Amino acid sequence: MVDVPRVPEQWRPASGNAPEERAEGHPEVPASRFSVLGPVRAWHGEEQLPTGSPQQRALLAALLLREGRTATASELIDALWGEESPSQALAAVRTYASRLRKVLPPGVLISESGGYAVQVADGALDLTAAEDLWATAEKARSTGDLCQARTLVNKALALWHGEPLAGVPGPYADTQRTRLAEWRLQLIETRLDMDLEQGCHAEAVSELTALTAAHPLRERLRELLMLALYRSGRQAEALAVYADTRRLLADELGVDPRPGLKELQQRILQADPALAEPSASASEPAAAVVRPAQLPATVPDFTGRASFVNELSDILSSAEGRVMAVSALAGIGGVGKTTLAVHVAHVARTHFPDGQLYVDLQGAGARAAEPETVLGAFLRALGTPDSAVPDSLAERAALYRSVLDGRRVLVLLDNARDAAQVRPLLPGMEGCAALVTSRVRMVDLAGAHLVDLDVMSPEEALLLFTRIVGEERVTSERKAALDTVAACGFLPLAIRIAASRLAARRTWTVSTLAAKLADERRRLDELQAGDLAVKATFELGYGQLEPAQARAFRLLGLADGPDLSLAAAAAILDLPQEDAEDLLEALVDTSLIESAAPGRYRYHDLVRLYARACAERDEQPPSERDAALSRLLDFYLASASRVYAIERPGDRTVDHLAPTEHAGQDFSDDTKALDWLHSEAACILACVQQSLGTGTLRRAVDLLLASKDLAESGASSLRYELAASAARDAAAALGDAHAEGRARITLAQVHNNAGRFEAARLEAERATSLDELAADPWSSSNAPNELGIAANCLNRPEVSEVYLLKAIDAFRADGNRPGEASALCNLSRVLVAVGRTATAIDLVGQGIAIYDDLGLTFRLANARYALGIALSHTGRHPEAMDQLAQALKMFAENRQRLWEGTTHYRIAQVHLTAGRPAQAAQHAEQALTTGFIGGDWMRANILTLLGRSLDVLGQLDRARACWREALTLHERAKAPEADEVRKLLHPVAAA
Repeated sequence: MVDVPRVPEQWRPASGNAPEERAEGHPEVPASRFSVLGPVRAWHGEEQLPTGSPQQRALLAALLLREGRTATASELIDALWGEESPSQALAAVRTYASRLRKVLPPGVLISESGGYAVQVADGALDLTAAEDLWATAEKARSTGDLCQARTLVNKALALWHGEPLAGVPGPYADTQRTRLAEWRLQLIETRLDMDLEQGCHAEAVSELTALTAAHPLRERLRELLMLALYRSGRQAEALAVYADTRRLLADELGVDPRPGLKELQQRILQADPALAEPSASASEPAAAVVRPAQLPATVPDFTGRASFVNELSDILSSAEGRVMAVSALAGIGGVGKTTLAVHVAHVARTHFPDGQLYVDLQGAGARAAEPETVLGAFLRALGTPDSAVPDSLAERAALYRSVLDGRRVLVLLDNARDAAQVRPLLPGMEGCAALVTSRVRMVDLAGAHLVDLDVMSPEEALLLFTRIVGEERVTSERKAALDTVAACGFLPLAIRIAASRLAARRTWTVSTLAAKLADERRRLDELQAGDLAVKATFELGYGQLEPAQARAFRLLGLADGPDLSLAAAAAILDLPQEDAEDLLEALVDTSLIESAAPGRYRYHDLVRLYARACAERDEQPPSERDAALSRLLDFYLASASRVYAIERPGDRTVDHLAPTEHAGQDFSDDTKALDWLHSEAACILACVQQSLGTGTLRRAVDLLLASKDLAESGASSLRYELAASAARDAAAALGDAHAEGRARITLAQVHNNAGRFEAARLEAERATSLDELAADPWSSSNAPNELGIAANCLNRPEVSEVYLLKAIDAFRADGNRPGEASALCNLSRVLVAVGRTATAIDLVGQGIAIYDDLGLTFRLANARYALGIALSHTGRHPEAMDQLAQALKMFAENRQRLWEGTTHYRIAQVHLTAGRPAQAAQHAEQALTTGFIGGDWMRANILTLLGRSLDVLGQLDRARACWREALTLHERAKAPEADEVRKLLHPVAAA
C-alpha cells in the first residue's frame, strides 16, 4: 500500500477565493498558500492576497521556487532583469520586498544575510504538492498499481491552471516557465503511457492527436499515438504518423526519427503480437464463430463498368495480408453505385471466406442509420450474444474489431451519409475490406480509395437498354433507342426505368417512348415505374440541403449553359464569390452538381430538370427566378463589354449598349479578357437565347454585339449565328424595332464573314427600313458598313463606295474613330478593285494612323491586311509581304483564326504574282487548313489560287481537281467568278 501525500484542494483559476468546502476527514488547509502553476497568487485562509505589480510577483515567484532557501539581492536582480538591470535595481528589490511583507502574514517573508526568503508550510505551494504526487505515483507504478499511479498523476496535472508563472517578467521566470511546461508534458506522456498499458488506447487517440499537433517535434508523443492507433485497429493511420514524423524531422531538423520510433514502425509492419492490447479476461464468454453472408443479389443484367469492376476487385482482393482495404464510391442518385458495389462484392467474395456483411445506412434519407445500431446488428451477425453486446458506440466498435481479428470479412456499407457515420463501422483489421457507397465524396475518410462514378457511356447505356427491352425491338429502331438513352442522360436508373416501362408495354414502339421523353417538362414524370422514380431519388438529396443550399440548387439550375463559372454563379445568387463558392462546394459534396474544372460547375441533365421543377415549386416569390436570370445576363453583358473595350479602345459600341446593374468581371490584361470570352462562349450564347423575352431582349441583343469576337474567331461562329437568328425573330415578334435592327445588322456581319453576301445585303437593307434605325447611332453607322462590304464582294463597287462613304460619315458623327478606320480600310479595298490604288493606299494610311493613335493592335491587323492588298496591286511585292506578315502575326496573337487563314490566302496571291508558286501553294494550303473569312466563296477563291500555283509547278492533275471543286462552289452560289474557273478548266474552249 502506497501512502498518498496530503495536499490542499486545487486552486480555482477563475476565482480569487480559497475553496469554501473541504472533503470530510481532509486535513486543514495551511493558513498561507501559494500557486505558481498558473498565475502567481497567494492566499491567507480563504482570502486572496494582492501580489502587486508584475515585477513584484516576479520577486515572489523567485523566492517561492527556492523552496525556503535564501536568495541574495544580486541573485534576485539577475532573476528580475538579467544583464540589463536598471541603476536603481537594488532599491527596487527592497521596495518590492517591503510591499510584499506588508501583504503577507507575519513571518512568511524574512530578511536574512542581505537577502530574502519565503517560509512555506508543507503542501502550501502547488508545485511541491504536484512533485509529491508525482513521486508517489512513481512508487505505485513500480509496484504494479497502475490504477493508483494514473490517478495520482491526474491529480498532479489538475494543479495546473494555465501557463506556469503567467504574466511574470524576467529571465528567471522565463527559464522556470520552460522547465515547468516540459515537466507537465512529461507527466502527460507518463499518464498516457499508463492509459495504453490499461487498454484505454481508443480514448487516448484524440488527446494524442491534439498534443502531437501542438508539439509536432516531440517524438515520444508520436510514438504513443502510433501505439494507440495500432491498438485501436488503425494500422494504416499509425504508419502514416511515422511517415509524417520522418518527413517533418527531415524538413525541419535534417535528422531521422530516433531508434525507438523506427523500431515501433517495424513492429507495426510485422504485426508484432507483443504490441497488441491486453488480453480480455478468460472468464468472459467466447463469441461463437458465425459466417454471415448478407450481400444482396446482384442484378442479372449488370452492364458495362468493366474498368471499375476490375479496379475495385483488385483492391478488395489485395486485403489479405495487409492493412484493411477501403474503397468509397460516390456519385449522384441513380448513377448505379449500389448496383456496382454489390456486383463487385460478389466478384470478390471468394477472397473473404469468413463472410460478408451488408447494411443500407440510409444516408440519403431524413433518418440515417446510427452506427451504434448497425454495430449491434453486425456483432449479432458475427455470433455475439445479445447479453455481450456493449451499450456505448466506442465499446461496440472495439468489440467489433476484436471479433473480426484474424478473420477475412468483406463489409459493404451502402448509402452512407458521411465519413463520420462510416468510421466506427470499418473492420480495421488486415485481411478485411470495406466497400462504401455514398452521394458524398469521402475525402475525409483516411486511407480510402475514392471512386467517382459517372453516368454510363452511350454504348453501355444502349447495351443496358437492349438487355431489358430485347434486341429485336431495339435493332429495328436504333436511332430512337439512342435518343431515349440520351434523354435519360445516360443515367442507369433512368435507363432501367424507361426500358422497364417499354418492356411492359408491348404495343409501344421505341419511338413512342422517345417521343414521350422528348418533352423536358414531362420527362421526370415519365421516368418512374413501380417504386422506382428518378425524381424521388433526387428528392432525397434535395431534402437534406440547408435553406441557402436549396436556394442555390434551384436558381443555378435555371441557366441554360453547359456549365457555370463561380463568378456567374455568384451573380445568379446575388452573393459574394466566397459565399457562393461555399454553397457550390457543398452541392458538389452531395453529388447534386459536379465540379467540371476548378471554378466551374455543371448539372447532370436530369438533375437540372429537377432543379427547375423545384424552382417552379419552391421559389418564392416566383419573380426571383426571372431576377436570377436577369442578373446572369447583366453579368455576361457587363463582362463582355469590358472585353470589347479592352480589345477596341475608343470604339463607341460599348457606349451604346444597355446599362447593367452588375459590374461584371475584372480583367488585368487583354489576354485574360480574351481567355474569359472564349471560355464562356457557349454559356454567353446560351444566355442570349434564354433571354429573348420582354424586359431582357435588348440586353440579350447587346450581348451579341459585345461578344462579336466569337463570330469572327471562327470557334463559335455557328452558335453565334443561331443566337443572332433567334434574336432577330424574337425582336420581330415582339415588335421591338431597335432590337430587331441591331440583330439584323449582327446577322449581316455573320453572313459577310461566311461569304453569304446576298443574305448579308438583305438583312442590312431590312434593318435600314426599320423606323427606329436612324435614332440608333450604332445601327445607322454599322448598317451601311455591312452593305458596303456585301456590295463590293458582289462586284458592285460603285454601290459599295456610296454605302461606305455614308458609313464613314456616320462613324465620324458618332465619334467612333475605330469604326471610321474600319470603314476607310473597307473603302480602300473597293478602290483597289477599280484601279484607284493611290487613293486606296492613302485611305488605308488614314485608318492605320487612327489605329496607331488608339493602340488598337487587333484592328491594326485589318488595316495592314488592307494595305498589303493595295500594295500588291501596285507591284510593290516586298512592302505588301511585310504588311501581310505583320497582319498575320497580330491576328494569331488575338486568336482570330479565320483572319489568319484569309491572310495566308493574300500572302499566297503575292507569292504567285512574284513568281514563287511553291510558296504560294504552301500558303494556300495553310489557308484551307486554318479556316478563313468568306465561307464557300473564299474557299473557291483559295482553291482557284492553289490550282494556279500547282499548274505552274507542273502538277496539272492536282490543279484541275482544285478548279473542279472551286467551280462547283461558285456555281452553287451563282458567283460571277465561275466564268474564270471554267476558262482555267477548258482553256481551248475559252479561246
